[in-house]
Parts: sequence; C-alpha cells; structure tokens
Amino acid sequence: MTKQERSWVLYDWANSAYSITITTAVLPIFFNQFVLREGGSDTAMAYWAYGNSVSTLIIALLAPILGTISDYRGYKKKLFLFFFLMGTIFTGLLATINEGEWITCIIIYALTAIGFSGANVFYDAFIVDVTEEKKMDWISSLGFGYGYIGSTIPFIISIVFIMKPGLIGLSSQAAAMKLSFIITALWWFLFSIPMLKNVNQIYYTEPSKHPVKESFITLWKTIKNISGYKNIFIFLMAYFFYIDGVGTIIKMAGIYGSSVGIKSNDLLIILLVTQFVAFPFALLFGKLAKKFSAKTMIFAGIIIYTITTIYAYFLKTTLQYWIMAMLVATSQGGIQALSRSLFGRIIPKEKSSEFFGFYNIFGRFAAIMGPLLIGVFTNITGDSRLGVVSLIMLFIIGGIFLIKVKDESPNAYQIPSEMKSF
Repeated sequence: MTKQERSWVLYDWANSAYSITITTAVLPIFFNQFVLREGGSDTAMAYWAYGNSVSTLIIALLAPILGTISDYRGYKKKLFLFFFLMGTIFTGLLATINEGEWITCIIIYALTAIGFSGANVFYDAFIVDVTEEKKMDWISSLGFGYGYIGSTIPFIISIVFIMKPGLIGLSSQAAAMKLSFIITALWWFLFSIPMLKNVNQIYYTEPSKHPVKESFITLWKTIKNISGYKNIFIFLMAYFFYIDGVGTIIKMAGIYGSSVGIKSNDLLIILLVTQFVAFPFALLFGKLAKKFSAKTMIFAGIIIYTITTIYAYFLKTTLQYWIMAMLVATSQGGIQALSRSLFGRIIPKEKSSEFFGFYNIFGRFAAIMGPLLIGVFTNITGDSRLGVVSLIMLFIIGGIFLIKVKDESPNAYQIPSEMKSF
C-alpha cells in the first residue's frame, strides 16, 4: 500500500472504536442499566431508537450540501476536520453523564453520531483520491477489516475495567463505562493524525466567488438530472433499503440483547469476539469480489442478513445471541466495504464528495426508518422482537433493486452532456 492508502485505512482503525463502544456495546448498556434505571428495558430501547433517528435525520439533510461544497478545491479536508473534532470531543463528554440524565445523554450521543457520520461522508469520498479504480474493492475492504481489529484494542481495555473496576480504583461499572468513553475518544483522535497529515484532495472542481450559493445550484442541477445517472440512482435505491437493515442491526444489537435478557458482561464478550470474526470475513469479501464481482458478494451479504433477521425474532438465550452475532460478523464489514467501493467506481471522480453526499443521505435516511420501525412496534406491542420482523422486507427490496445495477468502471460510464458544464 502507498502512504496515502495506509493513512486512509488507518482512519477506519481509529473511528471503528466509536462504532463498537458507543454505537453498539458500552453506551447502549450504560444508557439502559445506569442512565435510564427507572424505565423498563423496552422503554430504553424505544428512546434509543428515537435518538438514533433524529441524529440520522440531521446528517442526512446536511450530507448532500456539505458534499457538494467539499468537492471544491481545499474544502474536503476542512469539513472532514470539523466533523471529526465534533465527534471526538462529544464522545469524551459522554463521561459527564449521571444517573437519570437520559435527555442529556441522548443529546450528547446524537452530537457524537453527527460528528462520526459527517466525517465519514468525506472519509468515504477520499477513496477516489487515495487509490486507483482496480484497487478500490480491496482498499475499502482493508479499511473495514483493520477497523474491526483496531476497535478491539480500546474495547478490550474497556471491558477489563468494566468487569473489574477495582483494578484501577474505580468504584463501579458505571464509572468504568465512563472511562471507556474517554479511551474511545483518545483512540479515535490519535490514530486519525496520519489521515490528517497524508491524505489530500486530488479530484476537485474550482470554487466560485460564492461557493455556498454555487453548491446549492450544482446540487439542484444534479437532482434535476439524476435520471441521466440511471445506474447510480438504481444503486442508491438498492443501498437505501438493504443498508437500512444493516445499520439498524448494528445500532440496535447491544440494546436489543440487553432488552431480551442477555447479561451485560456476556454482551460485551460476544460483541468483542464479533469484531475478531468480522476481520477475516471483511478481507474475504474483498478477495471474493475479485472473482465473483462486488455486486455478487453484496447479494451474499443480503441473504445472510435476511437469515439473521429471521433468526433474531426467536432469540431467547445467550447461546442463540452468540449464533446471531457470528452470522452478522460474516457479512457486516464486507457488505459495507463493497458498497462503498462499488459506488466509488460508478461515480465521476471530480464530483466524489457530492455523490458520496447522496450515498450518505440515502444511507442516513434509510437508517431513520429501521430504528423508527423498531421503536414504534416496541411501543405499540410492548415486545421488541416484533420490531425485528419489519427489517426483512428491507433486504428483499434492496436485493431486487441491486439486480438492475451494472457493476462497471467509470471509464465505461458516460456523464450526460448537460452535466459536463458543472
């Protein structure tokens, strides 16, 4: 790998600590068992789902405009830095939450999610700047793969402290969980430094005197002419549905396990092992994509997730949760990595941030629907399992759209003539 590729991959190593500790494991358990102690577990799951939906809506609305602006020379790195700092700072501030402060917890968590997701809009778009087309599937898979391994190091440290808080003089598991938020923020910050130093924007358009105004005009033209990008649009529709299911399972796995009675220590160990299992499978998906195509391997991931969703409805024991987690681990990284690289190949490079803005808005708006469905079904029925059933149709619809997507390189892709003047 080149220095730029290694630095880009290392950011996945850095920010994946947030994904496992904040999104999936420690913070949901902390919220359920400590912050919202008076409410039932189903109540906690519903509130958590609503918080995810609100933060996702905000970044979904911002992503296309920010992406369009960052396609101008010099803007991509600046916007990445802003959201990266927002994410790390508010992640550290989660350590200030006390028992009963569930509104404050959801607000701070939402701000961390906006920072994390906002930075990823530009991080994903940088893939066209750091590597060549034929290596995109592999480099993207390496990012997710090493992200799983990188996330386990601060997570293991956190688990040790959470299970044995007295080792470092802490009085409770809650205090150890707070420390894990600080550890995560520091890990994310330190290992992002190579990305900040070595990765730069290569493909760009020249800004006008009024870049913000011009970005709105450019975005509107793209929206009006989206039919000219038929292959991109069909892919985005497929992505909208299947990534909704993927994202919902990732976000809700920890709090779902807690709500069905899985002990917190068991949850932490299971989610840790999931990261180790996901590492080789993410790389395997990247290797198999060379032989069978990225599109085929995304289909494989959709099938596995459909089976997992059905299985989750019947989940009652810790062993069953282990099985479900291992199923998720086989395809979680691969389906995300190959979606990113496939999209990177079919878009115009000089407009990568704008199109990854659309990529993220479809992904973020999709991620509103899944948690919201779970929250609504849980509130209405009082049974969190019933919310899981609704996710099955998302994978089926996504797969149907994906059938029509052409897995082609940008060299074969013709930009509509009316768009060339942008």
